[in-house]
Amino acid sequence: MLTKDAAICIRALDYSETSQILTFFTKLTGKIDAIAKGSKHPKSAFAGVVEIFSYGRIVFSQHAEKKLATLTEFEQQPSFSHLSKNLLALNCSLFAAELLNSLTDDYDPHPELFDHFLKFLHNTQDTSHQSRDTISLFILFQLALLKEIGLQPILNACANCKTKYEMRDTRSEIYFSSLANGLICRDCEASHPDKVRLTKPAADSLSNLKLIAKTSEKTLNEIEKILIYHFTEIMHRQPKMAKHILQSESVK
Repeated sequence: MLTKDAAICIRALDYSETSQILTFFTKLTGKIDAIAKGSKHPKSAFAGVVEIFSYGRIVFSQHAEKKLATLTEFEQQPSFSHLSKNLLALNCSLFAAELLNSLTDDYDPHPELFDHFLKFLHNTQDTSHQSRDTISLFILFQLALLKEIGLQPILNACANCKTKYEMRDTRSEIYFSSLANGLICRDCEASHPDKVRLTKPAADSLSNLKLIAKTSEKTLNEIEKILIYHFTEIMHRQPKMAKHILQSESVK
């Protein structure tokens, strides 16, 4: 059976001298692995080697007895060449692709998440070399990902006692606990040894995402470290791309 879908390549591996194994995140089908036979030929049906973040409409055949689909067509659209000129945007995009590959299941469609990912890749073109803008976009994508896969953290109240964030004593400490999946107030923090303390600007921004666009780079860096810690706990390992974000000039 042939299937047509909009797709973004999130992983590309050489399979032979002429072919590749590709992972696509598609809009209507979800994540798929496909073999692209002959893709490394310059005159292939795919216009040459398929690279990560290649985007367009694919046609593929599914085989009930095989995990790998077979890619038959790929109408590539002008994609995201700007990433080669912006290292932070490239690393954030690679990190986003890693999270999609690790945290979504094959053939489990998330059309809204596909749109979030495509929008994120497009929007990084407008950040030029502004690291603050890139990190803010990446934070919003990561939170959208958590929501779409059913792991949305509780950010408007204490995840333990449910006290609303805006009702807390503004002088009180606020923490984030991955095990609790959200913010933790001072009265509950003793029960969550994995907690990480947040500054007031970081807690304010997480509880009201509309503030992210105007949040300082220092606070965005703090939030991104929290998210890396959270994804590490969810995946039971640190994402491979996390070290590149942590080592960048933007997230110290």
